[in-house]
Amino acid sequence: MGVKEECGVFGIYNPHGEDAAASIYYGLISLQHRGQESCGIAVSDTNGPKGNMNIHTGMGLVQEVFKEDTLHKLRGNIGIGHVRYSTTGAAALNNAQPLVLNYIKGTLALAHNGNLINTDELREELAQTGAIFRTTTDSEVIAYEIARARVHTRTVEEAIQQTAFKLKGAYGLVIASPRKLIGVRDPLGIRPLCIGKRKDSYIIASESCALTAVGAQFIRDIQPGEIVTVSRGGITSTLHLHQMKEAHCIFEYIYFARLDSTLDGISVYESRLKAGAALARAYPADADLVTGVPDSGITAAQGYAREACLPFIPVFYKNSYVGRTFIKPTQKERESSVRLKLSVLKETVKGKDIILIDDSIVRGTTIANLIHLLKQAGAGKVHVRISSPPFLYPCYFGTDVPSDQLLLAASHSTEDIRQLIGADSLGYMRVEDLSSTVDGLPLCRACFDQNYPIFLNH
Repeated sequence: MGVKEECGVFGIYNPHGEDAAASIYYGLISLQHRGQESCGIAVSDTNGPKGNMNIHTGMGLVQEVFKEDTLHKLRGNIGIGHVRYSTTGAAALNNAQPLVLNYIKGTLALAHNGNLINTDELREELAQTGAIFRTTTDSEVIAYEIARARVHTRTVEEAIQQTAFKLKGAYGLVIASPRKLIGVRDPLGIRPLCIGKRKDSYIIASESCALTAVGAQFIRDIQPGEIVTVSRGGITSTLHLHQMKEAHCIFEYIYFARLDSTLDGISVYESRLKAGAALARAYPADADLVTGVPDSGITAAQGYAREACLPFIPVFYKNSYVGRTFIKPTQKERESSVRLKLSVLKETVKGKDIILIDDSIVRGTTIANLIHLLKQAGAGKVHVRISSPPFLYPCYFGTDVPSDQLLLAASHSTEDIRQLIGADSLGYMRVEDLSSTVDGLPLCRACFDQNYPIFLNH
């Protein structure tokens, strides 16, 4: 595995005054898989002064940044939260979200999952009118655009709508104004967003698993191009941004989303089982067992095993107390961290031919290391199957797929990669099989086929 996580957003409005911070905290923990660099919570009291917004952000995991006393100080019945992995802007505290903006019309808090492709153009335009930026994120550009539009509109929803018409790219937004909670999803539906309800409270979140975590009932996915507003009067929505074309990110289903989430009516778990089955049909192999790279390859491996009528056997022990491999500064340290994180159960692999499933190959170092560990433990042949097609092109919409110069498949054939990683055979998911894993949902798969859903002028 080499692809890095997205960001996660969560918002809640408790109309009867119950403090929102604890719910946001639990919601963010359930979205932690989407980003582990930084996190934050911003809350306000809908019955208090309009200019008051309490915020706390920090670098690290949710449980590291927020302690009981910190949460206790975040008083307010409406609020939003964010977990971040940087796809735009450096990994620094000043880029942590939510962003809180004080302007002539009041206060605005914003959290963003996704990536814009016209950030530079918008930033330059705003700078020309006097905007001073304190972050390097595209999220701050969105916040400034909303604030500028709000000066000339009757409502914050109108300002958001005007802003959204100018944005090119992917976004799932949760916004808190002093009296309203607002969710906005990009017109193509690239990034996910859903809404839930707990008694009289409404929740907007990146994934349905966050609703479950706070005891809320899933209502529905927010539609592509939809703006949803929660206020004292209840819930309203507009579809002025909606367009016929949709392009949902396939990697939400392959990797990003949590296994127990449902996105746009598609079970992530079922999607990964189907991916494994498609791999088995396309690339069978003579082997004794099927296994997966924890945790990302496990479900696809189960689907492969079921389709191939082979036993699925976990062969790796995962040390849950080792840090994430991608934050290690040097390649040597990354490789050491992989060995600490995963060890082989020798008794399960000795003398066995193995089919090893993972979700992706970006640079190939992790999978090569695991193959080496398996063969060192006495495994015979190791057949590698990948539940995504080869990464050939960069992603501009919030998935951290690097430039094509860094993508192994962009400069190496499948046979070259097989030799480099030390596999006895290698098979990737076929692009034409992706649609069947999500029941025909319209997909963005540009990192595989260069068919970008938005025109790129760079």
